[in-house]
Amino acid sequence: MTKAAAAPAVVGPIVIVPVGTDDDALDACLAALDAATAPGTPVWLADDAQAGPRGYAIIERWIARTALKADYTRRQRSVGEVAHLDEVLAACGDADVAVLASDAFPAPGWLSRLSSALASDGAIATATPWSNAGEAAAWPRIGEIDPVPDDLERISRAAKAMPALHPELPAAVSHAVLLRGAARRRAGGLDATSYASWYAALIDLSLRLAGLGWRNALCDTAFVARRGEGGPFDGDMDALAARWPDWHARLANYLMQDPLRASRVQLASLLEHLGPPEPQRDLFV
Repeated sequence: MTKAAAAPAVVGPIVIVPVGTDDDALDACLAALDAATAPGTPVWLADDAQAGPRGYAIIERWIARTALKADYTRRQRSVGEVAHLDEVLAACGDADVAVLASDAFPAPGWLSRLSSALASDGAIATATPWSNAGEAAAWPRIGEIDPVPDDLERISRAAKAMPALHPELPAAVSHAVLLRGAARRRAGGLDATSYASWYAALIDLSLRLAGLGWRNALCDTAFVARRGEGGPFDGDMDALAARWPDWHARLANYLMQDPLRASRVQLASLLEHLGPPEPQRDLFV
């Protein structure tokens, strides 16, 4: 399965999972991805020389049995998180790409609803779902990390009933994000020179996209859980502050004001009053 980086030949969204070193997290992520995503969806497991023998065995076993259209690439030597992901995204051309953290747990319907968010407004460049560990997109409380919910299927059904308002976020969040390919290419891709973490590079990309007139939106009908928040590497916050001097103040102001408070309350209410699942429901919408 080791090969040179090349994108799957598809027109629709591609799911990119940057492979990490936590084998157990990857195993759980792939199981959730399989259960929550429509069969035939293209998935690219991109490994920057991170997976060990057990991780490779998990990937090999999963690819052999998944109904998704899965591919795996591995670099012989690591080039760094941001440089590797930028290489992978560049190989995808203008295709829309969902980058899913390798310790994330997507709820059913996540990808189709993210795609619907992009389709609803041509100005949306990034669509981020709710998450228990999603910073500005966190639920049930903004900026807090809650445990991974026990029943993602129930949360998916509650989120599906939310009005698709797609409100603005200060930046996309790294648990899961759908990137509009044309917008990403216009913005110049990721800055692997200035940032070492996907967390910081995604913030920078989001701010450059906003400067070009695009929107970073919350997909209020989708949910992706994660064990913990992503974070910056050494020097990343200094680099962000140098390029975007008002970023930290803007984020702090957003977290304090919490303009999505009403939406959080509405999702909690929908979940509380949710009825039993419908027979033969479609999990992928």
